[in-house]
Amino acid sequence: MGKFVITTRANGEFQFNLKAGNGQTILTSEGYSTKAACNNGIESVKNNAADDNRYDRKESSSGKPYFNLKAGNGQIIGASEMYESVAARENGIESVKKNAPDATIDDQTA
Repeated sequence: MGKFVITTRANGEFQFNLKAGNGQTILTSEGYSTKAACNNGIESVKNNAADDNRYDRKESSSGKPYFNLKAGNGQIIGASEMYESVAARENGIESVKKNAPDATIDDQTA
């Protein structure tokens, strides 16, 4: 089962990582100024993860595939790592779809 891990960045902002059951990070959030905003971001990921239209499939300047997960308003709510292949990116998207909706929250800032 997946989990959202909330941590604090060096600049004091909150962020979350969605980790798959094997512990691998499959989605990383932006920085949030408050923990409440971070929790809202997690809820947005849970609500949008199942919709394939919310995934923006991209390629980095170095040619590596990656994706962004967007909310209904078009705002990016999470970004993936860089993948070695398009197939690996698609597996990452499927992993987010599978893990996010029922993921637990592990708040490591408390």
